[in-house]
Amino acid sequence: MSEPIVKVDLHGMTREEAMKAIDKAIAASGPATYQLQLIHGYHRGTNLRDMIHDWYRYETKVKRIIPGDNPGVTVLVLKELY
Repeated sequence: MSEPIVKVDLHGMTREEAMKAIDKAIAASGPATYQLQLIHGYHRGTNLRDMIHDWYRYETKVKRIIPGDNPGVTVLVLKELY
């Protein structure tokens, strides 16, 4: 992937399926990719949001985790833009 922002839709996935999709997106991210926008939803996506915060804060490629534009999106920052 060479897009600067990659969106990953996690709607309807289990925690394990979401982790596989996120891991695949992180592994496929190219040198130009600086953000992964994980779309998990708000009402039923809070389980996935919590998993993202708990699990990916230890991922070496993830610099920080920030909220997205709405409560149903979490952003993994892979590279800082200065």
